[in-house]
Amino acid sequence: MYPSLLSRLVLATLLLPAAAWAAGSGLTLDAAVRRAVELAPQLEAGVATVEAATQDLRRAGRLPDPMFTFGIDDLPVAGADAFDPDADAMTQRTIGLSQALPARARRAAQREVARRAVELAQADAGSTRLDVERSTAIAWVGAWSTAREIEALGTLRAQAQLALQLARSRAAGGETALDLLAAEAAVLELEAESAAVEGARGEAMAELQRWVGDDVVSIANEAQPFDNAPRTEANALAALGRQPALRSADARVAAAAAAVEEARAGRRPDWSVAARYGQRSGFDDMLMLEVGVSLPFFARHRQGPDIAARLAEQRAARATQEGLRRELQARTRAAYAKWNGLRTQAGTHEQVLRFAHARSTAALASYRAGGELRAWLDARRDEAEAHRVHARQLGDLGRAWADLAYLFEESVP
Repeated sequence: MYPSLLSRLVLATLLLPAAAWAAGSGLTLDAAVRRAVELAPQLEAGVATVEAATQDLRRAGRLPDPMFTFGIDDLPVAGADAFDPDADAMTQRTIGLSQALPARARRAAQREVARRAVELAQADAGSTRLDVERSTAIAWVGAWSTAREIEALGTLRAQAQLALQLARSRAAGGETALDLLAAEAAVLELEAESAAVEGARGEAMAELQRWVGDDVVSIANEAQPFDNAPRTEANALAALGRQPALRSADARVAAAAAAVEEARAGRRPDWSVAARYGQRSGFDDMLMLEVGVSLPFFARHRQGPDIAARLAEQRAARATQEGLRRELQARTRAAYAKWNGLRTQAGTHEQVLRFAHARSTAALASYRAGGELRAWLDARRDEAEAHRVHARQLGDLGRAWADLAYLFEESVP
């Protein structure tokens, strides 16, 4: 229904010099995104977080370290034999080893919690990467659209210089100097407008350099076909569960469920084993073996509140997940509606550009033939405004396209 925006922009070369739209050697959108992914410190932080979670998984659920003990029992501390280990037959020197044995269910739950933590870190890293890509694309579009506005004003400035030369010739021939003053004012007005747009371009380039590095000073003239959606709205909604933000929410729900199981495992008794070897002066050596077991008799006041807290966290995670799903669904539909509106608006405004250019060209020709300058001044001002509006529309359309293009980490058919 809508022809390609870039093919329509070819027609707009009637309004701009052909050289202005020649493919430049600057940074393209795809190259900018790739470079940002390579340089972004946020992604390095995400990789480190995933690595930390992976290392935690390696130790999760393992037995605690055994404990080595040594000491002395029944040592006199008063009287003539105080602190003499050989004075009393009851005194013995001991060494021992003990090992705590947490319940198997508790250790399995700890491993599950650690696995979910890895999944969460991976999902968060994917979400961060997508944010970097989207932000870079939006920054690139901002620099690109201001460059288009600067080119349009440059073309109009050339027209204004021609009108100024004609006004000077007429003033030199004895005609009124009012046209000369108006033509000079028109040139100055365009210079001021160009300076303002140059400032906006500097701001846009500064934001882009934040992502791609300070050595990038120019961007390519060519752009993506912003009037072609990266994927259909139906496919985007169907694949909503693959959005990194929702994957993070899913991982949090799974992590909360694992935490509940870990809390429930606290009701299982833990075991321990210990062995101790003792020596007493004048007696045979002695060996002690011991098995211990925890007694969760007061689960209602100890393990119970812990389980209840983890269950509440699980409910909160599920509610957050559902709220985010609805938000992303609404945001996706709104993004497509916005993009469709901007696409139609930009296509319609190209007709305005053609009429404005035709009017300005005709008015300038009329002035060269002896007509009034006022008609050209009005037409020139309208054309300049039309170019500025269109450049901003293209920027808005590009940013809306970026929102659609970077919904997912991978392409969705």
